[in-house]
Amino acid sequence: MQLSAENAEILGLEALAWLAASEDLLPVFLNASGASESDLRQRAGEPEFLGAVLDFLMMDDEWVTGFCDSRGHAYDLLMRARMSLPGGAQTHWT
Repeated sequence: MQLSAENAEILGLEALAWLAASEDLLPVFLNASGASESDLRQRAGEPEFLGAVLDFLMMDDEWVTGFCDSRGHAYDLLMRARMSLPGGAQTHWT
């Protein structure tokens, strides 16, 4: 079941806060995305940026489980939230 856009954005903000608190993972995200710490603050309200945060976390199962376990979320919640944000729709080739 897909989340509402508002709930997806809230989850994206939670994920961004979790990521920003990680001394090990934050530099990896910044390097991979080209974002700066200033961008984190300025773009936190942009659904497209939050989608990029979720995309990044979903690259590694340990990151997904780490975030979800810390918040008590189901492991599939990141994917469901991502589908509700810009650029997250599944591609159907038929």
